[in-house]
Amino acid sequence: MAHPLQLGFQDAMSPIMEELHHFHDHTLMIVFLISTLVLYIITLMMTTKLTYTNTMNAQEVEMIWTVLPAIVLITIALPSLRVLYLMDEINNPHLTIKAMGHQWYWTYEYTDYKNLEFDSYMVPTQSLPNGHFRLLEVDHRVVMPVESPIRMLISAEDVLHSWTIPSLGVKADAVPGRLNQSTFIMTRPGVFYGQCSEICGANHSFMPIVVESVPLKHFENWSSLMLS
Repeated sequence: MAHPLQLGFQDAMSPIMEELHHFHDHTLMIVFLISTLVLYIITLMMTTKLTYTNTMNAQEVEMIWTVLPAIVLITIALPSLRVLYLMDEINNPHLTIKAMGHQWYWTYEYTDYKNLEFDSYMVPTQSLPNGHFRLLEVDHRVVMPVESPIRMLISAEDVLHSWTIPSLGVKADAVPGRLNQSTFIMTRPGVFYGQCSEICGANHSFMPIVVESVPLKHFENWSSLMLS
């Protein structure tokens, strides 16, 4: 859960988000080194009056400032491609859930169960229980088992939406007539919040997403209660 004045990412709750954290730190260090070097050169040029004439026409210098950026781009691209392929990899999911976006609520269907489907609306501020988050709490949370591969099938019935949970590293567009999929594994129990990340109309800010990660035994009890 994000907090006021937070500068970094939310805590990673899935292996994919941990990989995204590592890639962010890797890329940020490269950007920091490049910025430091450029700032040093600019400062040097502005504070010295000496000119080294041999650098005015030097093939070696031109070779360096051509090859070095290419090497930097490769050191960024290779980890990026690795994380990209990890995000698309799906191996024997234990549970498949279909999320359907509407204006302005979500419908969830547990496709491995018969008749386990419900709508998830934002809880109005006047009905919000004490201790819950305004504009983020819903009347029906998406309950999932912890440490289990989950496959999300995401689509929409009216306009573009986006199913996003930052702490899980999941962001997939919900496109009418198209079925997108995403996969993740939650590494610990908890409640994770997200919101629609695609401008979908007047109440775009009022269709939050709440995922509750529970042990497998609790999930079985919850599913039995929902089916009864």
